[in-house]
Amino acid sequence: MLIRLLRSHLGPYKRPIGVLVVLQLVQTIAALFLPTLNADIIDNGVIKGDSGYILGMGATMIGVTVVQVVCAIGAVYYGARTAMAVGRDIRRSVFDQVQSFSAREVGQFGAPSLITRTTNDVQQVQMLVLMTFTMMVSAPIMCVGGIIMALGQDVPLSSLLLAVVPVLGVAVSLIIRKLRPIFRTMQKRVDTVNRVLREQITGIRVIRAFVKDDYEKQRFAKANDEVTEVSLASGKLLALMFPTVMAIVNVSSVAVLWFGAHRIDSGGMQIGALTAFLSYLMQILMSVMMATFMFMMVPRAEVCAERIEEVLGTSSSVVPPRAPITTLRRHGELELFNVDFAYPGAEAAVLRGVDLIARPGETTAVIGSTGSGKSTLLGLIPRLYDATGGRVLVDGEDVAELEPALLARTVGLVPQKPYLFSGTVATNLRYGKPDATDEELWHALEVAQAKGFVSKLEGGLDAPIAQGGTNVSGGQRQRLAIARLLVRRPEIYLFDDSFSALDYATDAALRGALAAETAQATVVIVAQRVSTIRDADRIIVLDEGRVVGTGTHDELMAENETYREIVLSQLTEQEAAA
Repeated sequence: MLIRLLRSHLGPYKRPIGVLVVLQLVQTIAALFLPTLNADIIDNGVIKGDSGYILGMGATMIGVTVVQVVCAIGAVYYGARTAMAVGRDIRRSVFDQVQSFSAREVGQFGAPSLITRTTNDVQQVQMLVLMTFTMMVSAPIMCVGGIIMALGQDVPLSSLLLAVVPVLGVAVSLIIRKLRPIFRTMQKRVDTVNRVLREQITGIRVIRAFVKDDYEKQRFAKANDEVTEVSLASGKLLALMFPTVMAIVNVSSVAVLWFGAHRIDSGGMQIGALTAFLSYLMQILMSVMMATFMFMMVPRAEVCAERIEEVLGTSSSVVPPRAPITTLRRHGELELFNVDFAYPGAEAAVLRGVDLIARPGETTAVIGSTGSGKSTLLGLIPRLYDATGGRVLVDGEDVAELEPALLARTVGLVPQKPYLFSGTVATNLRYGKPDATDEELWHALEVAQAKGFVSKLEGGLDAPIAQGGTNVSGGQRQRLAIARLLVRRPEIYLFDDSFSALDYATDAALRGALAAETAQATVVIVAQRVSTIRDADRIIVLDEGRVVGTGTHDELMAENETYREIVLSQLTEQEAAA
């Protein structure tokens, strides 16, 4: 998964990667050349007392060092820029894919997990790419080059490398093998911490209302302790890594000095060659250490790449049409024929055989008990979900065949839980129509019965709105969401229990103003409150996903027992007949 992910995102950066590899090659060759120059200074300069040779070779070493430093800086520069660009591209890919998801896929992954995958998981892969470009590219060159140069200094002494390098590789491999499942668990537990923290921040009012502060603290502490536990497990293995490597390195150095001293004593090699050999041994083992450091990151990056690929490999259940319809002949007619909808793996369908017709200039209401499928029904019209059976038509065309932008312009939805974005009142109202004038905004606020409280806010239209609209009340949030839809002026208005937080007087005033504003549009209202929908031109009664009644308030009161039960649970017989 990791290789596939990187292959698909490194393609546009072949040129800087090529430059980086060349720079790393030059700086590694320069680093490998320095011990040989140092050995020559010792053997041909220091031992013979030739100051001129020492100065000449010293100047050469300085020149080689300058080349090494310049190439190293250039390699880090190109490596860092490329790694950051790859991270940016992966984040963009994940974000774009999530934006294409329907509500079904978002619910499948969960918002906390999607946030973790877009941020922390991408960061782990990005860090691996950075370390690869700045360290790992030079490591194999350093290792192979060091072995060749060590053989050039003394072949018999180089036989030690046949024992040292495999021992180091086996020790590192055993530790890394145990790290991978630990890192997989760590990412899942990071998801859990994000989920718990997000719930607690979002539901802070509920927590305070039920005095569940201590319970939530314990819940977060448990999730936090689980992350700490798995982090300690990985930390212990990582802590074991470096002492193991250093022990092998130090034992190797002692062995080289021991056997090298015997070689010098027997005249088989010179002192400078032993010094150079020690340097090459350290370079070889340091390259293995760099690779070790990289391998410590690889298991976690692999897990993160799998999670990222899982998102990128998930197709939306709401697929854009191949040959989309870009224009509509009529204006705002909505029809549902024998519509079914079932969630994947569900035992029963949420909606079964639903028929609905809503025409311009009419208000169609949908009412039913909790869980009867009212919100799901509205979600099918703007394609938050796709019906699993039957057809949903807008102006005679199947919504699945409409261009998404056309469908968005034609159908407007105020969801059951309206969401406001961080910014100002004006930026939220202009969300669907960026070029709307201030006059249009104030008019929409007036119709939505929100002009009064907005005008009292400091800044008016420029008054700040917190993320989610948490700095305004539930009723104010609903009215702002309705005003936002009115600014866009679609041809079909869908209100999903959008008046539930309003008092009766505001509800009545808003519905009266809406009736004049949407006189030529199609309006579909889902509501629990009978007073909100009793004046609708047509009322559809849902029960357990089926339509069990259609008609006006008076007709249904006389003929439909389900509707009558709902009405009498809220109103008296006299109020219902009034």
